[in-house]
Amino acid sequence: MRDTYHEQLDDILAELERMTRTVSTAVRRSTTALLTADIRQAEEVIAADIQLDAAGEGVEEKVFELMARQSPVANELRMLVAALRMVADLERMGDLAAHVSKIARLRYPASAIPAELHPVIEEMGGVAGRMVDGAGDVIKSRDVEAAAKLEAVDDEMDKLRSNQFRLMMDDSWPHGVEVAVDIALLGRYYERIADHAVSMARRVVYLVTGELPVAIGGTAAGSGAGASTPGPNGNGNGSH
Repeated sequence: MRDTYHEQLDDILAELERMTRTVSTAVRRSTTALLTADIRQAEEVIAADIQLDAAGEGVEEKVFELMARQSPVANELRMLVAALRMVADLERMGDLAAHVSKIARLRYPASAIPAELHPVIEEMGGVAGRMVDGAGDVIKSRDVEAAAKLEAVDDEMDKLRSNQFRLMMDDSWPHGVEVAVDIALLGRYYERIADHAVSMARRVVYLVTGELPVAIGGTAAGSGAGASTPGPNGNGNGSH
């Protein structure tokens, strides 16, 4: 009976890993849709977010069922609590990828991104996608060192975000307010995807060691990870 229980725990982690692959695909596809004004791909990413939410609900149901029936202790309880938090991270990342596609849809048939700004957006999307993949690898391996390395990749995103702001604040910015708002929102979406990936990696550290790693700036793991991020309609709850 206990062997079955531990198999169910492993199945939950495997489902979380699968969800990271789904999110990674969504991030990459939404970036492509944005840069190529591909309305079909944008719509597919937006529609797929519903399936991701359903997968998250399925994981939550399994976690609550195990909590109710098995009275988990010690590392088992840590794993279930971490799983619930990671589901929230994954669902939020899926929402953010959908927001990127919604900007592509909003500006269609025109491209939302001027050609000269393609490289920075493409790089931000690439870094975000790699970080989601990295979070999935950490879940699979439970490698604490690999989890810590995601912090360094997050620094790349922070640098790209700073560069983005420099471009928009330059006196020679030629693209007007509407494009500036789109670029600012997109930068925030990619930055938050990266933050959630780091949050997930820290939760794996908690799962393995029983200790919450301290984030840069002295805050506990994942603090602020659920902070509201404006959607493309300007609200703070990211509603679709």
